[in-house]
Amino acid sequence: MSLFCLVHGACQGSWCWDLLIPHLEVQGHKTVAMDLPIEDPSVSLSQYADAVLKALPETDDDIVLVGHSMAGTVIPLVASQRPVRLLIYLAALIPHPGISTIDQFYDRLDSDTVQSLSYEPASESKRQQFRDEPDMYKPEAIGKNPSGDEAIAMELFFHDCQPDVARWAVSKMRLQQSMAYVFEPNPLQVFPNVECAYIVCSDERIINPAWSHYAARKRLGVNAIEIPGGHCPHLSRPEKLASVLNFAADVCC
Repeated sequence: MSLFCLVHGACQGSWCWDLLIPHLEVQGHKTVAMDLPIEDPSVSLSQYADAVLKALPETDDDIVLVGHSMAGTVIPLVASQRPVRLLIYLAALIPHPGISTIDQFYDRLDSDTVQSLSYEPASESKRQQFRDEPDMYKPEAIGKNPSGDEAIAMELFFHDCQPDVARWAVSKMRLQQSMAYVFEPNPLQVFPNVECAYIVCSDERIINPAWSHYAARKRLGVNAIEIPGGHCPHLSRPEKLASVLNFAADVCC
């Protein structure tokens, strides 16, 4: 069986996998999760990858990396430094070598938002390649920060969770200070030669499902697996997600 290395997204932590892990382990898989250093505003994508690498046992060679949301920008960096069998992007961003996430949707931002950002966009020629893509983010999510805002967290992250799970998740949210996943050009030179899968959530309120389907085909060369629910199926549908992760791992073995 595989070792599932579970890498959390923005504002979350290793706690967010607590409901999923028993369903993976009952199928015979091993799991490992870690806290990324998201509270440090100076942290880079490479330092995120280092945190994942430190958590991986040296003896395992059947590793499935699962990256949720923001962590889609991290897991290929890990795979470029450590042999892994499969990358699974879970409702996740897909990086482009040498390009930041915001460069991929900068041209879709309104003028007020652009003025408020203190960053230098990539050249017009580099941004041109993303203009055929659907909008990456749902319009209602742009500019909203769930860190420390229970109403936004419930609206965007946990709207389809059971009430007790949603309350617990909100209480565990962490302050996202590092914005490397948005503004830092991804240090990848090329994508690692590793099989990939992508899981898209049909009721997403953050990452646009149309973008996920399009980008999975364009960038990863795979058809996304669609499941019901919102941005955090590991909290709202852990048993269903474990089944899909197990399926993806079996298909790509």
